Amino acid sequence: MNKKNNILLALVASLTLGLAPFLPEPHLFGKLRWLFGGAQGMQPMDWFDLVMHGAPWAWLIVEIVRYFAVGKKEAAK
Repeated sequence: MNKKNNILLALVASLTLGLAPFLPEPHLFGKLRWLFGGAQGMQPMDWFDLVMHGAPWAWLIVEIVRYFAVGKKEAAK
């Protein structure tokens, strides 16, 4: 797989798994709001859920950084 395919796959995972369920609001947004509100009452399952819904977004960020970091190294050669 090339670098663009990795970014595309990470983007699809982020927009589907990272935001599911979509209604009434994306699950990740609710968990982040809860976390930034002080995380009062968050159980271990809530933390696990935050990690699972956040993992595709972390992967997308890593792939974007790798794409631009490797691109600059290849351009310098």
